[in-house]
Formats: sequence, C-alpha cells, structure tokens
Amino acid sequence: MKYIDLNNLIPHLAETGTWIGRCAVPEKKAYNGVAGPHVVLASKGKVYDLSAHYNSTSELINSKDPVARIKELKDLPKLGNLIDILQNSLYFNKNPKIPYFIAPNDIQAIKACGVTFIKSLLERVIEERAKGDAHAANDIRQTIYASLGDDLSKVVAGSPETEKLKEELQKKGLWSQYLEVGIGKDAEVFTKAQPLSAVGFGAEIGVLKSSKWNNPEPEIVLAVSSSGKIVGATLGNDVNLRDYEGRSALLLGEAKDQNGSCAIGPMFRLFDDTFTLEDVKNCDVEFAMEGKDDFTTSGSNKMKEISRSPESLVSQVIGKNHQYPDGLVLFLGTMFAPTEDRSKKGLGFTHKKGDKVNISSSHLGTLINWVNTCDKIPKWKFGIGAFSNYIVERNLNKS
Repeated sequence: MKYIDLNNLIPHLAETGTWIGRCAVPEKKAYNGVAGPHVVLASKGKVYDLSAHYNSTSELINSKDPVARIKELKDLPKLGNLIDILQNSLYFNKNPKIPYFIAPNDIQAIKACGVTFIKSLLERVIEERAKGDAHAANDIRQTIYASLGDDLSKVVAGSPETEKLKEELQKKGLWSQYLEVGIGKDAEVFTKAQPLSAVGFGAEIGVLKSSKWNNPEPEIVLAVSSSGKIVGATLGNDVNLRDYEGRSALLLGEAKDQNGSCAIGPMFRLFDDTFTLEDVKNCDVEFAMEGKDDFTTSGSNKMKEISRSPESLVSQVIGKNHQYPDGLVLFLGTMFAPTEDRSKKGLGFTHKKGDKVNISSSHLGTLINWVNTCDKIPKWKFGIGAFSNYIVERNLNKS
C-alpha cells in the first residue's frame, strides 16, 4: 500500500472554500451525547460540528442561502483536526471511538446520468453488442471504431444533425439504445442507489462476486436543492458491472445498485466566491487505480467534453414533472472506461479484490476507496428508519 498524502485530500486542508459533509461521531463527542451521523464543516484544517443547527446535509443544502447561513454561525464545537479525521476514515485504520468521514449526502435521492461522454457512449455500444462477454468486446470495439470512428464530438445531442446521423447509423446497423440516449434529445437518467446507502471516503466499495467484467466510473456529483438549484459538487464512483448491463439493459439495477457500489465524497464544496459552476464545467477529473497484482491504469474526464451541460441534465431530472422534496445528488457520467488487458490478452479490464481507486480534482480533492466483493464489506444497516430514530433521540436529549 503506497503512502497516502493526507494533506491533499481536501485542497489546502480547506484553507479556502465552503466544505460541508458528514462524520460518524461517537457518543463522547456527540451533540447531546447521541452518537450518529453529524453534519460538519471543514475549515482551515479543522472540522466543526453543525448538528446543533442542521439535522442533515439535505436540510442545509435546501436552506435559502447555505453559505451565508454557515457564515452566520459562531462558536461551533470542534470535532478534531481535518487531517486526523481523514486518517481515521481509511477503512483499515478506523477507530470507531473517534470521528470519521462518511458520505456527505444523506436523505437526498441519488440519481445518475449515463452516456454523457462520447468515449463511454461507444463503450456502452460495445457492451451491448458483446452481450456481457469480455472475450468478444475487443473485436467488436475494433469493428465499431472502423465503421463509426471514435470522435462524435461535433454532434450536439438532440440537434437536427443528430437525426440525420441516426438515419445513417441505422442503415449501417450500428444504431443502439445507448446512442439514442447519448446523442438523442432525452438523456439517460437512473436511480444509482438509495438514500443513506452511499459509502464515503476511505471505505471499501463492492462488486458482485459473480461479476467477471466490471469497472470504476469516476464522476462529478452535483448537490441539487429541492428547487432544482445546483449549490455545490463533490466526487463519485458509479461502480458498474459491465457483464450484467451488457447482457440486458433491463439488468441496469443489478449492474448499478449493490452493497457499496456507490461512493461519494470526500465532502461537498458549496458554490461561493472561490468555487462556481463554471469551475465544474472546466475541471478535469483524474482517475488512478493500482492493484495488489501491480497492475495500474489511469485516465481523465475532461468536463469540457461532456455532451450535455450540467444545467441541461439537472433540468431533465427535476422540474414540473418530477420533484425531490429532500433534494438530490446527481452523477454527471464518465468518459473514462478502462479497457487495458489485465489478466489475459483480449479480456480487457476488470476489478480485483484490493484495488485502490483514486478519483481527484484540483477543486474537489480526492476520493479514495478500495475494492472488495459486496458480501465481504460492511452491510448497509443505517436507513431512513434508523435516521429518524436518531433525530428523535437527539431532539429528546436536547429538551
């Protein structure tokens, strides 16, 4: 296991910016003596408890002006040093008697948009035609690139030109359900995971033991209020089982939503005078993975190359036709799908137990997780019922 530079996991240890998230806080450190998931603020190398003011990050994000509200708060209890809490958040290093970070989202819906970058679009077409068979994918990839090319960057999703291209591809027998959502008028939107089920920085992520072809999906994740306003962003890993989705699009739920298959973090960075939506649109999301077998791979998501704007994607998720009273977090999709051969020639990439996955951005820090099978990582036990009981107990203690 290579050294982890804790100083760079939150840029400049939150010296600038507005950083909110959640910590699991033990009884001795907890507000009103009730252990549980506390809303926190990271600032200038320290982590402060916001739980006396907000029950959830959903509540804070849905407030009229979250950044202004935070600035008004004085004499917040300090939970500890940011670097120490980050250190304690690594799953193999965790001491439950002191605070550690968990996913920054809580009761918000967890939604995702797929096929928003051309490279991932073509890989989805390959998955579909391979029908989940990694052996066949390499030959199909070469055939599609030879017929279609790997550059559709000039195509504007939903434009009249797209309809003409659609006709041409249909004649070649290359049109696909993935091309339909990738360059058609309607984006792909799906439920990635359930509220409170995401894992955070330092945790293990899960793939099904039965899956033989799977991959990470490094993405920007937007924090969206119940009114549809984009108020901040963080990083995410939309862990994907390529063999399951490739066998049938109707297996999307199995391919996407498993124990530990959604990682979000390390914290939300809210929009303020140091960070804006324009920074999101222009940022690069870097990916690096190293395995216990010394296999490494890396790549980059250049947000400038996204086929639909973040505002457009949000407008297709929330609005007059669909509401989210607690707000939502939205994965924006990935352009990076590792395809290098790992075990045998022609089989491409798949995860192995113990893989270390790094997803980073100069604005949003670094999300680190380790791969294991879904049945071997901690079970998801803290749901809406447990959260409700926790809030009730905390408020009873307060009175």
